[in-house]
Amino acid sequence: MSADYTVQGSVAVVTLNNPPVNGLGLETRSAAVAAIRQAESDDAVKAIVITGAGKAFSGGADIREFNSPKALTEPTLHTLIRAVENSSKPVVAAIHAVAMGGGLELALGCNYRVALPGAQIALPEVKLGLLPGAGGTQRMPRLVGLEMALNMVVSGTPVPSEKLAATALFDEVFPAGTELLPAAIAFANKVADVRPLPKVRDRKVDYPNHEAFVQFSRNTVKAMSGPFPAPLECIETVAASITMPFEDGLKFERERFLHLMQTAESKALRHAFMAERAASKVPDVPSDTPTRKIESAAVIGAGTMGGGIAMNFANAGIPVTILETKQEALDKGLATIRKNYANTLKKGKLTQEKFEQRVALITGTLAYEDIAQADIVIEAVFEDMGVKEAVFKQLDAVMKPGAILASNTSTLDLDRIAAFTGRPQDVIGLHFFSPANVMKLLEIVRGKQTGKDVLATALALSKKIKKTGVVSGVCDGFIGNRMLEQYLRQAFFLLDEGALPEQVDAAIEKFGFAMGPFRMSDLAGNDIGWYIRKRRAIETPDIAYSKTADLLCEQGRFGQKTGAGWYDYKAGDRKAYPSQLVNDMIVQYSQDIGVERRAIADAEIVERLVYALANEGAKILEEGIALRASDIDMVYLTGYGFPLHRGGPMFYADSVGLPNVLDAVRKYARGRHGEAWTPAPLLESRAAEGKGFNA
Repeated sequence: MSADYTVQGSVAVVTLNNPPVNGLGLETRSAAVAAIRQAESDDAVKAIVITGAGKAFSGGADIREFNSPKALTEPTLHTLIRAVENSSKPVVAAIHAVAMGGGLELALGCNYRVALPGAQIALPEVKLGLLPGAGGTQRMPRLVGLEMALNMVVSGTPVPSEKLAATALFDEVFPAGTELLPAAIAFANKVADVRPLPKVRDRKVDYPNHEAFVQFSRNTVKAMSGPFPAPLECIETVAASITMPFEDGLKFERERFLHLMQTAESKALRHAFMAERAASKVPDVPSDTPTRKIESAAVIGAGTMGGGIAMNFANAGIPVTILETKQEALDKGLATIRKNYANTLKKGKLTQEKFEQRVALITGTLAYEDIAQADIVIEAVFEDMGVKEAVFKQLDAVMKPGAILASNTSTLDLDRIAAFTGRPQDVIGLHFFSPANVMKLLEIVRGKQTGKDVLATALALSKKIKKTGVVSGVCDGFIGNRMLEQYLRQAFFLLDEGALPEQVDAAIEKFGFAMGPFRMSDLAGNDIGWYIRKRRAIETPDIAYSKTADLLCEQGRFGQKTGAGWYDYKAGDRKAYPSQLVNDMIVQYSQDIGVERRAIADAEIVERLVYALANEGAKILEEGIALRASDIDMVYLTGYGFPLHRGGPMFYADSVGLPNVLDAVRKYARGRHGEAWTPAPLLESRAAEGKGFNA
């Protein structure tokens, strides 16, 4: 975690060495500053090359130091860049693979930059609700021009080095196949005696009528940036490269950076960034746990879910066989997959070659024997324990030894499913979210006897198929659907008490959810929830529900698929239209159960829905079903449309303050259906200690 120093002829080489991407942590910064000073004091050294060890020049700030005092301890990144910029000897940045964020800002402080083609160049801070804070907004426009710099800073999107070869960012982009270090040393020798030393800060940004372009950018970005303040702040700081002297621009950049650091939106984005990385770590499954090879897959069921799951494997280049019981169902499923890929092809997001490759990787069968040699099989059949039992007994009989047997169940007891086989160590839950080829979340359910190698394989596979894998223990509904149950109970109780579906949906969508509970239920199918409630009426008869959802289903209003649910739908139109028939039914039901309807404020709707999630999340955390609060947040951010700028239900509760959340929970516990509001012991204890769930 440092920087190595060597001298080759008259060139000092400083190699950033902090795997995996040479993050500019405190030790690395300290060692790099010391190396620059050592080179300065050595009369034999005429020039300095800074490069990166291994797979990158530098990916920027070391994420392990986020939110810690180390990030601001001297030498800071500013100090390192100043040491480079003030060097009396030319400094050459030799870039390969990745130069992003602070890593790119370090390169911008050098006198020269050389690169290999294919290097990813980016200032991605906006994705964390920030802006480049070490001169990136001031130096980048001086090298690539106002327009390109503004696009790069506002989007955070990487640009390959060869696309920037014609700009002043690079003094040379070497041909493919060049060995970087010898070429960089040769370049350093060539410029060793050039004086005065070129400095990016001395260049001017030339853009005629820049005010009009900046205003156009403001208007465009304002329309697209939603609740996030960083994109607009990025525009203002980049614009300062034209309107202010360099040092004033740096000072302005620093002020805006520090301001954004304190915003709720940036805190939420940084939390989500760290949470995604933490989710793949399981304390008793070390990173060197052996994994099983996954070179072929099988899926049981060619419905919407089974087809979507199969596409994930094909997209990752893994051949997959779909098994169905009837030829008609299999043909329909394969045709749907082909149509999905054809739509992507039509939109230009897939080449003809890739289209053909992916379609060819998915085959169908009606015989279990044809899938016997698959490395993993995922069951995606009807959510009924009897159906699951029949499938898993069959899989146990035919699958080769060592194959992973996975269930896509969303609520059922995985340990019972595993017990249908003679190899429970090979059984795991892989709960995909619909549409499975689009949604990022993969709930990985660890049974009592699931092997550690099987869990490690599932986590590795989630990355390969570009999913965010979150580990859950076994309980009814796992993490996501168990919490959703309490959220929906409150949504339905709100109807009994005086709200209507469109008011509940509008309130929670204004809070930032992608979709309110009633629009979401119509999309998923109201019959799914009905089936689960019928099962729970037998298993947990003491849990009270509003009967409105059952009355709706008794009328056959299952949602979009039947053209009617909580809302009315028109043919070929997915828009939800408020239904007078449903609203009359809701008002009548309140009368039937003797509840006097009242006006309910949007603030109460949001509180009841979101705090119901957080309170149940606290129980899940305490029971060890979730490993950490941030895992619960990841489930809701990537699978349930929770607003990203709020950071997830547990992070949001932390930001409101757990004592305030607890006061609200106790208040609702004194109201109608107060039994649904038993405060989680963890909520009570953390509130009393003044700690958050994510502490």
